[in-house]
Amino acid sequence: MSTTTLDKKISYSEAENQAALVAVKAHLIAGFLVFLLMMLAGATLRAAQGNMAPIGADVFYQFMTVHGAGMVGTAAIGGMAVLWYFLRQYVPLSTKIFWLNFGIFLTGVVIILGSIFLGKYGGAWTFLYPLPGISMGAWSTGAAAAFLLGLLIIGTGFLILLLDFGRAILSSYGSLGRALGLPQLFGKEPLDPYHPATVVAGTMVLIVDFIGIAAGAVVLVMMLVNLYNPEFKPDALLVKNLIYFFGHVIINVAIYSAVAAIYELLPRFTGRPYKTSKVFYAAWFAIVFMVMSVYPHHLYMDFPMPGWAMVGAQVLSYSSGLPVMVVTGYGALMLVYRSGIQWNTSAKLLMLSIFGWAAGGIPAVVDSMVDFNRVLHNTMWVPGHFHFYLLLGVLPMIFGFTFYLLNGANGSQGEKPPLIEQLGFYSFVGGALLFVGGFLTSGANGVPRRWAVHLEEWVPYAQWSTWGAILVILGVLLFTLRVLTVLPKAPDPALAPAH
Repeated sequence: MSTTTLDKKISYSEAENQAALVAVKAHLIAGFLVFLLMMLAGATLRAAQGNMAPIGADVFYQFMTVHGAGMVGTAAIGGMAVLWYFLRQYVPLSTKIFWLNFGIFLTGVVIILGSIFLGKYGGAWTFLYPLPGISMGAWSTGAAAAFLLGLLIIGTGFLILLLDFGRAILSSYGSLGRALGLPQLFGKEPLDPYHPATVVAGTMVLIVDFIGIAAGAVVLVMMLVNLYNPEFKPDALLVKNLIYFFGHVIINVAIYSAVAAIYELLPRFTGRPYKTSKVFYAAWFAIVFMVMSVYPHHLYMDFPMPGWAMVGAQVLSYSSGLPVMVVTGYGALMLVYRSGIQWNTSAKLLMLSIFGWAAGGIPAVVDSMVDFNRVLHNTMWVPGHFHFYLLLGVLPMIFGFTFYLLNGANGSQGEKPPLIEQLGFYSFVGGALLFVGGFLTSGANGVPRRWAVHLEEWVPYAQWSTWGAILVILGVLLFTLRVLTVLPKAPDPALAPAH
């Protein structure tokens, strides 16, 4: 009898599965609530720029800081919840450590919120040196230190969780290379088309996220020392490199974590298995290095940077999205093509995420070209790119997984989605396209980013985005109402794939 993906799954007791499901649901419910709050903060920012919500510049930058940190952190922990749910089916992950990370994450969040709304910190989630320590009286040293400490605590929790990933993967596969499928890629072992795609993605996330967060921890400690000992002055360019390496990795890993939903759920909805191949292994192996190498495209304007780093950043920025995005996108289309799939809310959101991932990367590739970067990088073009990527790429993966848990088997058996889900979906999609369109158009017209007050000719773009943000919030509010009322009591869907 041939080996299938199903044969590779671990058996747990009913109590263990129930405990894991409760933990995942807690992550998702918290994620929906925080996403909704952060979207309200983001809409307020655009409304302020559009003269629709008069707030002071100090409050604007506090909102900008909490919005950035909140969305990045919640996308990271939401994507990790998706990956953890599926990865534990193949390797023995610890539910206790999963909960521990969640508790540590919430502790860090409370400290960060205190630093912003009590301490008035408004130095953005990127905390670029030496801004946290030079506020011109806008916030205290203690507020800046609390923000940095909150990030450090959150990172520590993620590192503990990733160590558990490493333990579990090594105990099941013996090496990270085997988990990535490298022996199959290089012909050392026979090709196994049922090697779990989720294990490959989880191993890539383990390697890249661990290195990225460790670099972030180093730079956070350096900046904390500088705050209380100004004589310690780290090299500004080194610090900027570490910050952007950390930030770029953690937000990209959010989607590489959540993509497990596509590999695991589309086969259930289409009745077709997802088979791995040498091309698949090569793509994920390449992205291990590419994700960690492209961040210098954020530093083109830093003229002391080595020329080879700039050239490498441009070349890799062109190609970094292709390996996994093309393999995943092509694989998803082949699964869906003539499959007779029933377009439930989960399936629609997952296919939307493929579009958002692909289309959201195009503005990033444009910005990575040096000549375009000179005029686009400090404009609304860049937040247009990452809002496209997050709103229409990462979030639909997390949302699609949530609605799979929520609707269970009924969601894939031809039942028409509830009206609240249909309205939520179309409001979310329409609003997101309008919202990011306002960003990208304003960026193309030279509107600078991070400005609390806009010139009169820039205001219409901000108003355009504000109306889009309102539609997005309406859609997510409808989703959240559905999640809060149904998800807590929803049973665990059948884990067995269609074939």
